[in-house]
Amino acid sequence: MWSTRIFSRLARKKVFDPETEAEGVKLDRCLTLFDLTALGIGSTLGVGIYVLAGSVAKDVAGPSVVLSFLIAGIASSLSGLCYAELGARVPKAGSAYVYSYVTVGEGIAFVIGWNLILEYAIGTASVARGYSGYIDSLMNKSMATAFRSVLPIDVPFLSPYPDLCAFFITLLLTLVLCIGVKESTRFNNIFTCLNIFVVIFVTFCGFFKAKGSNWSLTPEDIPDNDKYGSGGFFPYGISGTLAGAATCFYGYVGFDTIATSGEEAQNPQKNIPLAIVLSLTFVFFAYFGISSALTLMLPYYLQDATAPLPHAFHETGWVFAGYVVTGGALFGLSTSLLGAMFPLPRVLYAMASDGLLFHWLSDIHTRYQTPFRATLVAGILAGFMAAMFELKNLVDMMSIGTLMAYTIVAVAVNVLRYVSTV
Repeated sequence: MWSTRIFSRLARKKVFDPETEAEGVKLDRCLTLFDLTALGIGSTLGVGIYVLAGSVAKDVAGPSVVLSFLIAGIASSLSGLCYAELGARVPKAGSAYVYSYVTVGEGIAFVIGWNLILEYAIGTASVARGYSGYIDSLMNKSMATAFRSVLPIDVPFLSPYPDLCAFFITLLLTLVLCIGVKESTRFNNIFTCLNIFVVIFVTFCGFFKAKGSNWSLTPEDIPDNDKYGSGGFFPYGISGTLAGAATCFYGYVGFDTIATSGEEAQNPQKNIPLAIVLSLTFVFFAYFGISSALTLMLPYYLQDATAPLPHAFHETGWVFAGYVVTGGALFGLSTSLLGAMFPLPRVLYAMASDGLLFHWLSDIHTRYQTPFRATLVAGILAGFMAAMFELKNLVDMMSIGTLMAYTIVAVAVNVLRYVSTV
């Protein structure tokens, strides 16, 4: 029957032979353990570290935001271990797409593949939009004013104006990714190291201004008990800490970028799992340190939800540290942008190689050994979305895609363990 034939096509699985697949790899295996770890840290430790702690501490969890990051880190590590296991067993480009193809079947893989394409495109667009907004804020919103007056858009679900700055930022990154993965990761390594330096510097500066009493405030110390809770370490209760963990989980999104580099990693069976574990571990300590220093420097109800670190240093008299944070935010945005864009052409390449997208997207440039055409298509798609959609709408759409990808990877691990597919 036709229904049986359709089901068999949707349920057929990709056969993975490590020896045969290793011989057929077209991409350049040039990424070391350090490159992979820096890619994971850069993708995850973006500008969120300079925003999340303050907003969650002020309105949701109070000083217990440090536990919120711990809970979110534990939850993220469970997903990370799933990616680590599958990355070692199936070291192929494509991440969750190829994992679902090997374990669950073609139908689910096709859906997850398109889900990843939209997720990474939206992620790239959101970071590019944020990058453009940050640059514009340093220019007193002159770009937004000019674009709004010259090219207004009056459509409810679109941006009020086309953000051409975000579009060209995305195209510039596309060109960097086209010329070689080693060159682009070298750029990422430099900016990730600078971002790490800023995080360590800010944390130590914050602890110099720390006051233990800010973690044990009484209800009398708080100007508006109805709005800012009851003080102490849990001003909003345990429920606030758990709600904060749900928001903080967003700060760990990005480590899956490592898994997409399966065909470009040296010794992927060892380095991919290790890089995922190392990057998540470092990111947790970074979030824990920043949130601890921030809430010890300044009472949680006085935090600024949009720019907490510059505000806290300004309030404590260390204005110079606020300027360092500004530089760190630019470094973080740069690495986040590369980390968001890096996996997208690899997913297009993997799906095209399997015949689920146009075959010409699987072509590898003979000189640069990169999926050149897939990278160009990915850059144009992400650039268009960055120009035409608001940042908030982009972030909301990305969260749905991330949840679906993490869920299918967890399912794939169980199938891989209990059903002989690889």
